[in-house]
Order: sequence, then C-alpha cells, then structure tokens
Amino acid sequence: MKVAFATTNGVSVDEHFGRAGMFAIYDLNGDGYHFVEMRKFAVGRDTVVEQTKGMGKTHDDLVEKKVNKLADCKIIYLTEIGGPSASRLIKKGIMPIKVKEVVSIEESLKKLFETIKASPPPWLKKALHGRA
Repeated sequence: MKVAFATTNGVSVDEHFGRAGMFAIYDLNGDGYHFVEMRKFAVGRDTVVEQTKGMGKTHDDLVEKKVNKLADCKIIYLTEIGGPSASRLIKKGIMPIKVKEVVSIEESLKKLFETIKASPPPWLKKALHGRA
C-alpha cells in the first residue's frame, strides 16, 4: 500500500495539501515500509494551485490533476486540507490524515505500521487489501 506525505523537506509532514510542492511516497506492507519516490508538483510551494484559489474550474482542474497523480496512494498525511479536496481524495479511495502539528515522516510510518500490526480500523484493513 502506498502512503504519501505532504512535505517541504522530505523529512517532515509539514504542508497543506493544495500548496504542497512535493509528496514523499512510501510503500508499506505487513513486513515494513520503504521509500519509493518523491513526487514533485512544483519547486517549493505549489503557487499555481494557491494563486487560482477562488477561480472555480481553473482551480478545480489543477487540484484534480494533483489528486489523479496521487491516486495510487491509499493514505495521504498533511497538515491541512480543504473540504472539496478531501472529498476528491475520498472519492478516489484515498484517506487524508491531518496531523495536528509538524511530525516526522519516519514517526508517522512507525505509528501506522504499529497500527497495522496491532488492530487496524476497518478502513485501513480495506486499504491494505487493495479495496477502496
């Protein structure tokens, strides 16, 4: 199962979904996890998405492209996300996980892995077994 992390530095979950210029992608299974790739949407913040906020279809199309490029991920960790973007993710079978404060990707992966090993909630069991 692929998991994405909205990040500015590749180390921390520290960015809002829409303005995230990159996402660290990891593969996680019952045996552990490993880094897959860094998906870049922009250098630094995704200012194109930011600048089109409130511009209707133009903005929606840009957000939809980002969602589509992350569609192989089952979970995305982020600091903030708007309701319409969260809805788009959920419709694609992606669970947005909002962190309350900046946290390391490694720490998030460890906690997620422990949850999988212990007692995953139903939505996480479905994601692990490839069902949305």
